[in-house]
Amino acid sequence: MLRCVPLSAAAGHFFTANELTLRDREDEWTAVAQAIGVPRDDVLLIRQVHDAAVAVASRDRVRPWNRPEADAIISNDPEAAIGVRVADCVPILLSDETGRHVAAVHAGWRGTAKRAVIAAVSALQARYGVRPERLIAAVGPSIGPCCYEVGESTRQAFRDTGHHSTILERWFAPRGDGRFHLDLWLATRDELEGAGLNPDTIHIAELCTKTHAARFHSYRIAGEQAGRMVAVIRAGV
Repeated sequence: MLRCVPLSAAAGHFFTANELTLRDREDEWTAVAQAIGVPRDDVLLIRQVHDAAVAVASRDRVRPWNRPEADAIISNDPEAAIGVRVADCVPILLSDETGRHVAAVHAGWRGTAKRAVIAAVSALQARYGVRPERLIAAVGPSIGPCCYEVGESTRQAFRDTGHHSTILERWFAPRGDGRFHLDLWLATRDELEGAGLNPDTIHIAELCTKTHAARFHSYRIAGEQAGRMVAVIRAGV
């Protein structure tokens, strides 16, 4: 399991690697719950649909938790943990300085194009009054610009969602054959800074899941057989 030292000062969290597959084995999810210090039923996940909806898992939420369709989840409940599953997509964990308000975000290229992480920051502010400049962000292992090859249709999707051409030039590096290397790490940093976070509180692991496929699960390597990694965080009291 990997942890971000600056985020650890605020909130308990971790990113798994390939020590777990996190598909259907209940014992693995029990191990995740034990590692974050909550009962198994209080590891709250979402049905990820590559969009930008934000689920709210506050203390007063309806129980039992029925996974809503969303790609971000926020919480202020210290008795539960929230998480997202990935296998090349970008996992982002957020906490305010007090550790009392947290978020987990899943952002592949579609979620990045639709500004999922910005939606999560906005939801923390709207629901809990968290000022963006008080947030700490940890971005876990995901496919890097070295390996993420995409076509013109992907760049056009970003254009269709309103991203300016200067941004596209920053995030998409031409290969010379009509394809591009997409830098989701830079895109995530730009979106977090655009949402109001202090650049010094944004921490990106810069570990490529495809390059390090012996350590991390990668959909680009294993396809439908790929396991999943989880990014999980728990609010403090």
